[in-house]
Amino acid sequence: MGLFTTAAVATGVTSWAIHSYSAAPPDSKARSSADQNLQDADILLQAGIAQQQNHDAQGADRTYRRVLRLDPQNKYAWYNLGVMAHQAGRAADARADYDKALNIDPVFTSALFNEALLLESSDRERAGELLKRVIAAKPKAGPAHLHLGRIRARQNRAKDAADEFRRAIAADPSLSSQVPAEFR
Repeated sequence: MGLFTTAAVATGVTSWAIHSYSAAPPDSKARSSADQNLQDADILLQAGIAQQQNHDAQGADRTYRRVLRLDPQNKYAWYNLGVMAHQAGRAADARADYDKALNIDPVFTSALFNEALLLESSDRERAGELLKRVIAAKPKAGPAHLHLGRIRARQNRAKDAADEFRRAIAADPSLSSQVPAEFR
């Protein structure tokens, strides 16, 4: 079961891992220093994402921290730092970074989902609450339903678990192989 959980966590983190956004087109008007910082932060964020995708964790970490010096409210930089800490097995750091992203945007579903994965085995109640917030924002989030179903099954709430597994498969039929056999 531990190997399955590890694989599920790795899959979840990978599928929700790197979050980016596109920079706004440049404006022809003179930019203020704050606007320039935000534009520079956008460029650096994209560079950090490229480093992360190329498995340069140290370079990506440095780049995301530069982004945060320019734009401390950049939820994507905090989130991606959390992903890297999560993948490196630094749960406390990952949770702190996800929380910083969530303080900026309380409905940032990627951070909610990844923090729930992080807590799924240690704090099922909190993980369930986070997953319900993901589902409230994105009702068709199959992986969130799948993980909430697993939590409900471990809490001996078979009916609730079965309902969540049905919702997961309805949202994403490819998840059916990840549903425990007794709920298929």
